[in-house]
Amino acid sequence: MQLWYLIKSGMMNTMSTDILVDTWRQLLVNPGVSWVLFEHGTCVVLPDPEGDLAQRATDLLREFGPVHVGSPSGDFRTTTVQNAEGWVVGGHHPDVLNYVAPGEISDPVGPNVGLCGRSKRHRDGTELRIIHVEDRRKPVEAQ
Repeated sequence: MQLWYLIKSGMMNTMSTDILVDTWRQLLVNPGVSWVLFEHGTCVVLPDPEGDLAQRATDLLREFGPVHVGSPSGDFRTTTVQNAEGWVVGGHHPDVLNYVAPGEISDPVGPNVGLCGRSKRHRDGTELRIIHVEDRRKPVEAQ
């Protein structure tokens, strides 16, 4: 079952989290890039991760997640993705992204997709609830 169907039908459950994680795995194919996923679909990418990934992502999203109209935090850019249905919405920090599934918006024209992604980023930036940590760091070899 696809994520957009789960959202549209109101069947948000553990399976939807699994599908969202799988979608981000399809989108973020670089094996060395770790990332953290928040409750409303915001993904914080950590290309050079050190320390506690959850804490680093939370700190980043606390600063760059909330939207303040009239400031750079209100800006967004929308990209149609090639290897999944839907769009990725970026904001004023290049490593803070949102995925918007086709069923999340009734009219995917003009700024609607971007506004949906920005709204989800704002919620995650204020609520800060992590649902998944993808740690892709190479294990340190014992000496």
